[in-house]
Amino acid sequence: MNFAPPSSVPPVEASIQVRNLSYFFGRGDLRKQVLFDISLDLHPGQIVIMTGPSGSGKTTLLTLIGALRSATEGSLQVLGKELVGLGDRHLVEIRRNIGFIFQAHNLFESLTASQNVEMAVELTGNFRGKRQQAVDMLSHLGLAERADYKPAALSGGQKQRVAIARALVNQPQLILADEPTAALDKQSGRDVVTLMQHLAQERGCTILMVTHDNRILDVADRIINLVDGRLESDESPQQFVDSHAPKALDQKMFIM
Repeated sequence: MNFAPPSSVPPVEASIQVRNLSYFFGRGDLRKQVLFDISLDLHPGQIVIMTGPSGSGKTTLLTLIGALRSATEGSLQVLGKELVGLGDRHLVEIRRNIGFIFQAHNLFESLTASQNVEMAVELTGNFRGKRQQAVDMLSHLGLAERADYKPAALSGGQKQRVAIARALVNQPQLILADEPTAALDKQSGRDVVTLMQHLAQERGCTILMVTHDNRILDVADRIINLVDGRLESDESPQQFVDSHAPKALDQKMFIM
């Protein structure tokens, strides 16, 4: 009996494809390069953690990928669109498919927790179901009883969870997070990254997260390390831990 050869499975297209990306602040004599020739691919369903010293360019790279800054050198494709040279109106369209989580919660003080989250739902044109979607997401993050509280009546950690709910409520294709667990206790931080894991696994969402929180490294598929604006390493979590562990002491050091 003859069998037809199996059909080849096409490779999954990268959600983010960066090629030879450089970035500068300032102009003229004050022009300073902060990113150097970055090349990187991130795929659907991946959780990628970006680490590195303060001032190494992590947040700059995150905001370029999020279409919050305009890239001018190299190539930066996000969700199938080339961002280099793209006008402001088109950059806004790209941002509609991205969930942002920043260190500062950036909530509207005059709105309740639910209303802050509902604003994100409105961007999709879903006005009828926005309240239920917002409350459901707040419930996932342990804030069901705080849905109608304004930010002034919430703790710092609760405000951050509202901001996270706002970023996740529309189940975006791409989530960009800058220190999302910095203001959260251990359990709340774990709940947040678990929810992100579900989005990555069940929805094929791509997550790029800047963090110094070693408690959540285990959720990553990859850990990329940025130093002085350069991509220094791209490793699995275990490789990262091994390469950053203190070297074993040579016992011969203690022989007199």
